[in-house]
Amino acid sequence: MIELYQFELSQYSEKVRFLLDYKGLDYRKIEVTPGVGQVEVFQMSGQRQVPVIKDGETIVPDSTDIAMYLERTYPEPALIPTAAREKGLTLMMEEWADESIGLKSRKAFIGALNRNEALRAAVLPPDTPDFVKSIVSSIPSDLLETLGTGVGIGGDALKAVEGSLKQDLEALCLILQEQPYLTGNTPTLADFSVASLSLLLKFPEKSYMDIPDELAGKALPGIGDNSAFEPFFSWRDRLYQQYRQSTAATGSSNGSTTAPSSIEIE
Repeated sequence: MIELYQFELSQYSEKVRFLLDYKGLDYRKIEVTPGVGQVEVFQMSGQRQVPVIKDGETIVPDSTDIAMYLERTYPEPALIPTAAREKGLTLMMEEWADESIGLKSRKAFIGALNRNEALRAAVLPPDTPDFVKSIVSSIPSDLLETLGTGVGIGGDALKAVEGSLKQDLEALCLILQEQPYLTGNTPTLADFSVASLSLLLKFPEKSYMDIPDELAGKALPGIGDNSAFEPFFSWRDRLYQQYRQSTAATGSSNGSTTAPSSIEIE
């Protein structure tokens, strides 16, 4: 069985979960503890970032490299079209999603965390002590906004990121007016990349992820709840329903557990 070393709230981990589910592969989620767990992941893979998969003796880091490994090793159903135009569009859009939707939505989400005390507490791990949640929630939003401005995730920089995200979502809605998937009539790596990397703009239902009840279905104000982008999020919901394995299902075909186990590296 494939082992997926991950953070449950990581967009790039969700991308890999989507790909594994689409290909119908058995996998086990292993949650990496920030800090100590990342050192162990580095010892295993040569990098501290997740996701990383372990398939037998093969270890593959980075969501794009994992996608290419899965396509080579488990070619059906295919993620990448064979026709030249569709293949080129798929590879280009996958790269674009990583650098655009992925990075910008993370910055926008951090901006929302800075402004919203309840959201800060909701994203903490379930076993976080109440006094820690209280401390995190009580940090003044104005202070976090000032600190965020100093590192490019506050003030005008955040407004620019949010404006760029809105343009991206408008473009995706226009593409999906003409066809059921981003590069044609069948789902590809482009679709699963864009859908998963938009995770922080609007969380899926809890049945697909081990997330707090407070986050399930919640949207980033002004973006994820903007009616102008409803066609995109409705399309994404359909992708989840059709291709993402529900963690609530008993006897799940992909073998993943409802809650990820702790990190355990041989």
